[in-house]
Amino acid sequence: MKKRLWLLPLLAVSVSGFVHADDAAIKQSLAKLGVQNADIQPAPVAGMKTVLTDSGVLYVTEDGKHFIQGPLYDVSGAQPVNVTNKLLVGKLSALEKEMIVYKAPQEKHVITVFTDITCGYCHKLHEEMKDYNALGITVRYLAFPRQGLQSQTENDMKGIWCAKDPKKAFDAAMKGETVTGGTCDMNIANHYNLGVLFGIQGTPAIVLSNGTVIPGYQGPKEMKQMLDAHQQLTNIGG
Repeated sequence: MKKRLWLLPLLAVSVSGFVHADDAAIKQSLAKLGVQNADIQPAPVAGMKTVLTDSGVLYVTEDGKHFIQGPLYDVSGAQPVNVTNKLLVGKLSALEKEMIVYKAPQEKHVITVFTDITCGYCHKLHEEMKDYNALGITVRYLAFPRQGLQSQTENDMKGIWCAKDPKKAFDAAMKGETVTGGTCDMNIANHYNLGVLFGIQGTPAIVLSNGTVIPGYQGPKEMKQMLDAHQQLTNIGG
């Protein structure tokens, strides 16, 4: 399993030496915390920047002296909005071509499910795919091997995603059948690491169109009710 750097104790870390920190200077500050490959973006809060890392999302003051880790919420509307996860929707969209998709004939909602072929509740969700689709719910899958990267599950799931017919291979795997997967240069780590950024720790984990994460299995009817209610609140908030 890939070793991840967890920064939970670093809720407010002071890093001295940068009065007018630009992105390069912020990266130097991050290096002091052992953070590499940071993606620095504007933040919705004045005087701060957003930093996407392999270990999670950070917010840094523009002077480079203080970092905060954790989700950022906007509570100005009718309901709280997880700004951090909403930001990650862009990264989710970037992986659309790698998703295994079960499209509803009369689509009303789209959910993205981080799944694991060894997960019992993931199997249960997939067994009810026709019911989700019949209710207008399109289901898109990304891989999230719970045993981590470099595990047998990751290898098996990569084989499925690289198969000539990924959907057919995935269906077979979710039925418990032995699957002979294909080979390709697709990197399951991109799925897994995005799941980590969303704060996902188990499967199935369901991401809604605005980045809201629903942990755990939800039956078709319960999912439809939740999605309808969420959509209504979002419309009110908009």
